[in-house]
Amino acid sequence: MLNKANPKFQKSQSALRNALRLIPLGAQTFSRSHTQFPEGHSPLFATKGKGSKIWDVDGNEYIDMLSGLNSVILGYQDPDVDSAIKDQLSKGITFSLSTELELELAALLVDLIPCAEMVRYGKNGSDCTTGAISLARHITKKERVAVCGYHGWHEWYVASTSMDGGIPLAVKELTHAFRYNDISSLEALFKKYPEEFAAIIMEPMNSDEPKDDFLQKVKDLTHKHGALFIFDEVITGFRFALGGAQELFNVTPDLAIFGKAMGNGMPISVLVGKEKYMKHIEEVFFSSTFGAESLSLAASIVTIKKLRDKKVLEYTWAYGEKLKDAVQTIIDKHDLGYVMVLRGLAPWVIISFKETPQISQNALRTFFQKEMINEGIFILSSHNITLSFDEKDFQKIKNAYEKILPKMALSLKEKNLIERLESPILEPVFTVRKG
Repeated sequence: MLNKANPKFQKSQSALRNALRLIPLGAQTFSRSHTQFPEGHSPLFATKGKGSKIWDVDGNEYIDMLSGLNSVILGYQDPDVDSAIKDQLSKGITFSLSTELELELAALLVDLIPCAEMVRYGKNGSDCTTGAISLARHITKKERVAVCGYHGWHEWYVASTSMDGGIPLAVKELTHAFRYNDISSLEALFKKYPEEFAAIIMEPMNSDEPKDDFLQKVKDLTHKHGALFIFDEVITGFRFALGGAQELFNVTPDLAIFGKAMGNGMPISVLVGKEKYMKHIEEVFFSSTFGAESLSLAASIVTIKKLRDKKVLEYTWAYGEKLKDAVQTIIDKHDLGYVMVLRGLAPWVIISFKETPQISQNALRTFFQKEMINEGIFILSSHNITLSFDEKDFQKIKNAYEKILPKMALSLKEKNLIERLESPILEPVFTVRKG
């Protein structure tokens, strides 16, 4: 399987072989699995993280640009967050009653997030997106849902993706995708299924910024047709602004879901929304033992207070913009703009590779990842900036780009990039939209 493995990843390879005997995929998340990294040329198992760095089982050190799949915003082992966790650990983790931590965090969220008047906690984004859809269906007494972006692994959403195995046909028929920045694609759905939609759920932004007042147009159209307007801010929340993309773009949804960065790596998510809708959650079965788990609540309180009080987002925006500009300069210098584009906002810049008649975007991505990892930069295809990134990290990342992009340009010119991969071309596990 790993027939051209780099010996520096020997323990990762051994751990993978053992894992595959016991764990399907060898990991709990597609994005962490061996399918997402150049075969035999990447670490696969981590042992620790500190600040902006992670270490693998072979002892190799990397600047981690994945940042815990965007769940880390302050850095690994942030002293304030870790102190809060340790303090709460001495008191207990999960109790037979609620704790006042739930109230404290709720007050913070209601103060910061424009649409938040009431809250309900989960452990991951999928918990709360599913809760939001159930709530919308209960309130509207309708069943269809329109989606735009990625919203987790539960049936109602996955039915709209290419990985729809195990999803009943009846469920698939109720979920419909529309295109970002294309209001006509949503209008077509409302026309085809008049008065049948319970909710429109969307990522307010991913790689592209909203154009021509797109978010407000979606909101107005949604309300015109009697559906609830939901923002999935699992990634954008606490990364683009304290109040999420809804604050940044000044468009307030009926409901919203936050997660990932709100706990600096601890498992916590939240469904927030207007009271007139959220009060009906009592009539929907959204209940879990670990929704009130106290370590994550304590971590989230400290994380959000630190984001608010220490100007963290000002730092990540400035750092991300500086890095984006530096990388763009290197791309331009080597005339690679025809295959490599930087998209998105500074705290979460997404690197897009473009097809050419000679080379696929997946081959380019594989080359890029392999070479960056070899330079000590652990990356998929985005810059997930945290407070822990410093000037030394900046220079190392910049130097890696300065070394790798000329190699890419030369390989494209000499038409031997695939031969230089030394590993199979990576393929996406699934596509967000079928067809």
